[in-house]
Amino acid sequence: MRVFHITQIVALLFSLLVASASAQGPGDRASPEERGPGGIFSLIPSDAVTEHSLKLSTETLDYTATAGTFDVFGQNGERAAKIYYTAYVAKDRPVDRPLTFVFNGGPGAASAYLHLGLVGPRMLEFGERQDDGTQPSLSDNPDSWLAFTDLVLIDPVGTGWSRAANNDMATGFYGVRQDAESLAKVIALYAQKNGRLPSPKYIVGESYGGFRAIKVASALKEIQGMLVSGILMVSPMIEGRFLWSARDDPLTAALRLPSLAAAELEKKNKFDQNRVMEAERFAMTDYLVTLAGPSPQGEPADALYSRVSALTGIPQEAVRQTRGFIGDTYRKKSAGDHRVVSPYDAAHSVVDAYPEAAGDQNEDPVLDGYTRAYGAAFAAYARDELAFKTDMTYTLLNEDVNRRWEWKGNRGDGDSRVTASAVSDMRDLLSVIPQFRMMVAHGYSDALTPYGFSKYILDHMPPDLIANRVELKLYRGGHMFYTAPASRADFSRDALGFYQKHQK
Repeated sequence: MRVFHITQIVALLFSLLVASASAQGPGDRASPEERGPGGIFSLIPSDAVTEHSLKLSTETLDYTATAGTFDVFGQNGERAAKIYYTAYVAKDRPVDRPLTFVFNGGPGAASAYLHLGLVGPRMLEFGERQDDGTQPSLSDNPDSWLAFTDLVLIDPVGTGWSRAANNDMATGFYGVRQDAESLAKVIALYAQKNGRLPSPKYIVGESYGGFRAIKVASALKEIQGMLVSGILMVSPMIEGRFLWSARDDPLTAALRLPSLAAAELEKKNKFDQNRVMEAERFAMTDYLVTLAGPSPQGEPADALYSRVSALTGIPQEAVRQTRGFIGDTYRKKSAGDHRVVSPYDAAHSVVDAYPEAAGDQNEDPVLDGYTRAYGAAFAAYARDELAFKTDMTYTLLNEDVNRRWEWKGNRGDGDSRVTASAVSDMRDLLSVIPQFRMMVAHGYSDALTPYGFSKYILDHMPPDLIANRVELKLYRGGHMFYTAPASRADFSRDALGFYQKHQK
C-alpha cells in the first residue's frame, strides 16, 4: 500500500548499516531483557512450512508456503531485528524459475495489500461493489502471479510482524538508505539459503514501495553483488517533488488533472480512454500555460474555468476561487454536496462526516475504510492456513514509522521529502544492467500518485535508455486498482507478458 492519506503525508508519504553482517549495527544497544526470552522476539514463532494447491484455469499448481523471519544482526553479533516474510515456491519447477520479492510502501505499510490483493495464491474480496470491509471473503486467486514466478513477500521493520529489538534500534531501520539496505540483505539471504542464485530476480513495490524497489535494487547491486532482472511498480512514488510540491505548482497541477478527469468520467459511468487523452492534451497545453502565467481575466478566464469544471465536476466558482489550481478542492467539491472523495480513488466517495468544515477532515474512504480489512484477514490467514501462530498484533499501517522516517541519504539535491528521487537510480540500473526492464502500472483515477507523474518522468528519460525496456500500463481504478477483479486480471496478464519477454 502505500503512501498515506495526504493529510497524513504532511505528518508522514540505518543511520545504522545493517545490510551486511559486518556493518555497524544497533545490537550493542539492546539490553539483556530485550534480547532474552521475555523480549519482543519471544512472541515470534519458528518458521512454518505448509503444502498447498492452487487451481488455475489451465492447471492445478502445487506449492510450498513458508511463513517465517530472517534475523538481522549488529556488529557485535546481537540480533537487531527480525523481518517477517512469506514465500511461495511452486513444486517441480526448474531452479531458474523467476523469483519475485514483493513489498508495499508507506513508509510504514505491510505487504498484506499486494499479498491478498494481487499476487498471492489467496485473495481478499470486498463484496459486490468492492468496498465492503465488514464481511470480506478469502478465496483462491485465479490471477495469482505464482502461476509464472515464485514469490517472497516481505514486511519491513515496524510493519506486519517485523520488529526491531527495541524502540531505539527501530530508528536505525526507518530511513531511505537504511530500509533499502536491510531489505537487500533479506533478499540476498533468501536467495543464498534457498539455492536461488541462478533464478532471475524481480522486485514488485507499491506506492512508496515503487521508490523503495528502485533503492533496493541499487543496494543489491552495490552492497550484495546481486543484479535484478526487472522491477514492476504499482502506483509508484518516484519523485518526491510532485507529491510534496507547493499547491500552486503549475506542472504538478497539470499532471494530476487527467486523473481527476478520469474519475469524473467514472462517476458518470462514461469512462473513455480517448476523453482521458483529450484531458491530457488540455492539461499540458492551455491549462499548464495559463497556470504558469498571470491570472486570466474576462472571457478567457471563464472559458478555462468552465473547461476545468466540466472535466473534474468541481463547480466553476470553486475553480475560479483557486485560479484553476485545484489542489485538494476536488475532495469536497467534485462529488456533490455533503460528500467527500478519496485521493486513493477520486471516483470513490462517501458521505462527508464534517460537512460544516471548509477543509477535508474526513478519514480516507479507501485507506481508512474497506482496505483496513487486509490486516485482520492476513493475520487469520497466516494462523489458519500458513500455521504461523503468534499473539503479536499484525501491523498493517504504522504511522509512527512514517512520522520518524529519515529522508536524508537520497539521491536528490537536499535532505527533505521534496528532493527524494529515484530517477538517478533508475537511469543507473538501466545503463549498467542491459537485461534490466521495468513496468510502471497506475490506476486512471488515482489522485494520490497520479499516472501523469510517472508519465512525465518516463517521457523525460533518454529515449535510447528506455526504448523497449520500460513500459507504462494504465487500468481502470485508483491507487489500489487491483481491488477491482477486471483490473487485477488485466494487470496480471500484462505482468505475465512482461516476465515471458524476459525469458526469451
